[in-house]
Amino acid sequence: MYQALRTFLLPNARCWDADSKRSYQDLFDKIDANKDGKVDVAELRAGLTAMGIFRQGAAQKIVSSGDKNKDGSLDFSEFTKYLKEHEKKLRLTFKSLDKNNDGRIDASEIQQSLEELGMGISRKDAQKILQSMDIDGTMVVDWNEWREHFLFNPAHNLEEIIRYWKHSSVLDIGDSLAIPDEFTEEEKTSGGWWKQLVAGATAGAISRTGTAPLDRMKVFMQVHSSKSNRISLIGGFKLMVTEGGITSLWRGNGINVLKIAPETALKFMAYEQYKKLLSSDGRAIEIYQRFMAGSLAGATAQTAIYPMEVMKTRLTLRKTGQFSGMFDCGKKILRKEGVKAFYKGYIPNLIGIIPYAGIDLAVYESLKNAWLSYYAKDTANPGVLVLLGCGTISSTCGQLASYPLALIRTRMQAQASLDASDQPSMSTLVKRIVAKEGFFGLYRGILPNFMKVIPAVSISYVVYEYMKTGLGISK
Repeated sequence: MYQALRTFLLPNARCWDADSKRSYQDLFDKIDANKDGKVDVAELRAGLTAMGIFRQGAAQKIVSSGDKNKDGSLDFSEFTKYLKEHEKKLRLTFKSLDKNNDGRIDASEIQQSLEELGMGISRKDAQKILQSMDIDGTMVVDWNEWREHFLFNPAHNLEEIIRYWKHSSVLDIGDSLAIPDEFTEEEKTSGGWWKQLVAGATAGAISRTGTAPLDRMKVFMQVHSSKSNRISLIGGFKLMVTEGGITSLWRGNGINVLKIAPETALKFMAYEQYKKLLSSDGRAIEIYQRFMAGSLAGATAQTAIYPMEVMKTRLTLRKTGQFSGMFDCGKKILRKEGVKAFYKGYIPNLIGIIPYAGIDLAVYESLKNAWLSYYAKDTANPGVLVLLGCGTISSTCGQLASYPLALIRTRMQAQASLDASDQPSMSTLVKRIVAKEGFFGLYRGILPNFMKVIPAVSISYVVYEYMKTGLGISK
């Protein structure tokens, strides 16, 4: 049925010439349902559906791209110009994928091209991508098959798979230990990478501000809650509001937001440098190399901004009138405890990067590859729910694995403000918690931590999408 409709609507599709005005005219006439000499979004959507093309938002993107006079539709001149320009892009992409220049693309060439973009896939998955474009069943795709498959797809290259599956720059759940995203060469040269980092940082700032009360409750329970001093969620909020009012729920949020920009920039720059050191050509990178480069980049960024982490914990736990602000907090810590105080809990924080980043990356890659294997037929776009679901599950798994180390880090950061005479080491603190409270004592505060995941993910994704639009980042 699908091929019959394609044959009816595009009888000459496989022998079109980019300069053949007649072929474009025939296609335009068939899509122009009301014969007014213009094709609007509704008509184009109906035409694409009849061709078996069900890519969400494709019609709107095509009209928006080709509509030069901004009247909401394409006349024949605009329609022709869009298709010609789009075919040129498709031709360039086809040539870049055709590694041996034989005029055909096979599964190994698709596999190699995706690996160069930092996305390794199996031979079987590459064959599935190939099958979605292969009309004659030869298991190779020639130019006509490539053009017919992508002619009315606003995306014109396989880098869309990378763009759809962005992870760490899209979702912010309050922790900055995830492996940085891969950026394509096109994004690096065009400047799209910094726009995505800005969009991600803005989304993170708004997301963290929206979930700050739950974050403060998590830190409060990590430090103060125990078997002998149980703090419930509602009871903890009542204590905080009684002590400092409603605004006290946002204590520590200012510096938590402020550290996003330097940490993101440092991690990205360090990641690119570590990638060059670990890979032979600085571009193609295996999954284990990505994990190593990401972990080292995270450690580098954390080392540079760690004093801000300590100040964030102290400001979050402060009592009314204890500090007048960030600078006052920093001066008092330096005067009373010295420079060493700014690196309290540094070791468990550094160790925590490995389980968090490793499990987050492994789970996300597994979920992504499972979706691409079983559900990616006509498009690499997983949709919002799948993307958010994969990101949420992988980040939650990473947090679950590294949470005991995060609790130890927070307790060590807060030690001096609790009892200056009691400064146990990391191992002593772990033994003390397990002896007094059992293994689950290492998971104090995990409830508010998990409660903030879904709202944090939702807010950061929505803001990220709005920022992408505002900054002119293509989908």
